[in-house]
Parts: sequence; structure tokens; C-alpha cells
Amino acid sequence: MIEAYSEIMEKFQAVAEAESAEKAKEAGKEGIAFLEENAKKEGITVTESGLQYEIVTAGEGEAPTEDKEVTVHYEGTTIDGKVFDSSYARGEQISFGLGQVIKGWTEGLQLMNPGSKYKFYIPQELAYGERGAGADIAPFAALVFTVELFSFK
Repeated sequence: MIEAYSEIMEKFQAVAEAESAEKAKEAGKEGIAFLEENAKKEGITVTESGLQYEIVTAGEGEAPTEDKEVTVHYEGTTIDGKVFDSSYARGEQISFGLGQVIKGWTEGLQLMNPGSKYKFYIPQELAYGERGAGADIAPFAALVFTVELFSFK
């Protein structure tokens, strides 16, 4: 009985892994296609790393460096617009060290000045890569974040 159960569980796990791998592969392809098209739009800047951004509102002053702690408001979405996290929805700004977040945020926030609002289009290699994040962010998914920088110290 235990052997039969074990065999069924192994088959179930193999099917689940195959489905997960297929979803990850599809997310990667969709992200690449999205970013290729997005890069052609007016107002989009693409950095050497592949990060894409647009300036929604320009700020003033110096930009933070990687060793700083920033205070921001943000909203993160999948490329199809599904919101997976939002400080706006929680009604409170958030502070964190720039070295403690995904590479796309670390790079992007160093381009911003206090008072600015940018929209980041982050390729999977600058986001969560092959591991994904939680139920809403598939492995290899490109992400979109709207970020408003208030201050840094």
C-alpha cells in the first residue's frame, strides 16, 4: 500500500514539475517579447543591463547610491497588469536599503531623484529569475513597477 502511494506521489510530482517548467518557459518568452516591443515606445530608455524605464515625474537633487536607505511608494505588476504588491494599496510608504532588493530596483532607484516617479520594466534576470516569487510571480517573469522616491539617507 505504501509503495503504491509512493509511486502515485512520484508521478504526481513529475507532472507538476513538468507543468511548472512549461509555465516558466512561457513566462520567459512572454517577458522577452513584451520588453522587445516596449523598448520601441517613445519615452522608454534602456540601460546597458536591459532595465527599461520611463520618467513619469522628474525630481530634483542627488540620486541615492547603493549603500543608501530609500523611502518610496510603489506598485508592482506582471506584464499583463496584474498587481501583486502595492504600498499605495497599504496606504504607507516603505523604507529599505538599496542593496536589499532585486537588481532592477537597485539600478533603477539610483537613476531617480527625490520627488521623482518612474516606471521600471524589469527583465527576469534583474527581477526574480528562475526562482520566481510566491504564487503571483512565475519563474523567468519580467515585471513592471511604478516607483515614487520620496527620500534617502
